[in-house]
Amino acid sequence: MPGTYHSRREILKRLALLSAGLAPATLPFRKLHASDLVAGFVYVGPRLDWGWNQSFAAAAEALRGLPGITVYQAGYIPESTDYDSGNDNEETRAYAAAIEGLAANGAGLVVSTSFGHDPFLWAAAKRHPNVMFRQASALANEETPANVGSQNALINQGHYINGVAAGLCTTSNRLGFVAGLPFPPVLLNVNSFLLGCRRTNPKATVRVIFTGGWEDEAHDAAATNALVDAGCDVITCHLDAPRVAIETAEGRGVKSCGHAFNQNALAPKGYITGADYNWTGLFDAFAKSVRRGGALPKFVTGGYDEDLVRSSPFGEGATPEAITAATAAVQDMKRGEAIFVGPITDNTGRQVMPPGTTFGPYADELQRTDYLIDGVIGSLTSPG
Repeated sequence: MPGTYHSRREILKRLALLSAGLAPATLPFRKLHASDLVAGFVYVGPRLDWGWNQSFAAAAEALRGLPGITVYQAGYIPESTDYDSGNDNEETRAYAAAIEGLAANGAGLVVSTSFGHDPFLWAAAKRHPNVMFRQASALANEETPANVGSQNALINQGHYINGVAAGLCTTSNRLGFVAGLPFPPVLLNVNSFLLGCRRTNPKATVRVIFTGGWEDEAHDAAATNALVDAGCDVITCHLDAPRVAIETAEGRGVKSCGHAFNQNALAPKGYITGADYNWTGLFDAFAKSVRRGGALPKFVTGGYDEDLVRSSPFGEGATPEAITAATAAVQDMKRGEAIFVGPITDNTGRQVMPPGTTFGPYADELQRTDYLIDGVIGSLTSPG
């Protein structure tokens, strides 16, 4: 495991030590009375999007039940918010105002669902050094303010489990993947899904279509329909808001696997399972530590081993064989089994992992994925 990565289990141990006064704080912290903590959440899309943002909203709701913690959630800010560019427009002003409003009005912990570079969050962190700010992705570098940290989860493991189950639920051996943009985490998920399919069905192929965005109902529906028209009888996705893709698949009479949040209710006939984020325990630990005047780590990650990733409950689309195989594969993920073992070639014939090479769950190489493996139909520059 790289030195900048910390598992949830390791972090929980450290937070326990800090709260007991057995280790020094490594980040600035806000001294608050035990009943004083305000935690604020800001979303870069609809809070109830059945996906990325709702996975955080579920954690925020869970925090409401903790003694001594008040939770505020900012209103809807469109996903199209260009927060990473620093541009001054109506949407970025609304986003910046939401972060500033929480920090300036007593929040000790502010969580944004932004991913990667976020100049507005960083600027607020510099203005409010006693407030802890969290967002997604790995930001443990010297450029980030000391009070900004991040978390991520090995959601590709969930897509691998989706594939294990989906490989036993297809009759056409053709599966479809609707994705936003071809950047490394997405490509990793597509590849992991294919490898999961191949674990149970060596004949399976995965066709991918990139929509060019994360929350576009027309494009998501069009991509799903195109995949079904191409013979795909199981659809999955990597979108901030998976609802349309899942509902469209259900409407076309094909099966589906979810992403980010449990979409079982959207596909009562065809849902197999899904790759879900589980932030609740992590933010519970963060909030309790900040409330006690403790420190927070710069970066936390983990998968099934750290309970940051879970599989949705199996739906009506899952066969008994799929349930058995996926359940066993989850246990393999909890034990740290590697998904990527060479030799592996990409779908242009280039060898990307030579024989004898193994990338474990936390391998940095996986986070730099820039290829689609053999068996995935599609390219990085055009629709699948």
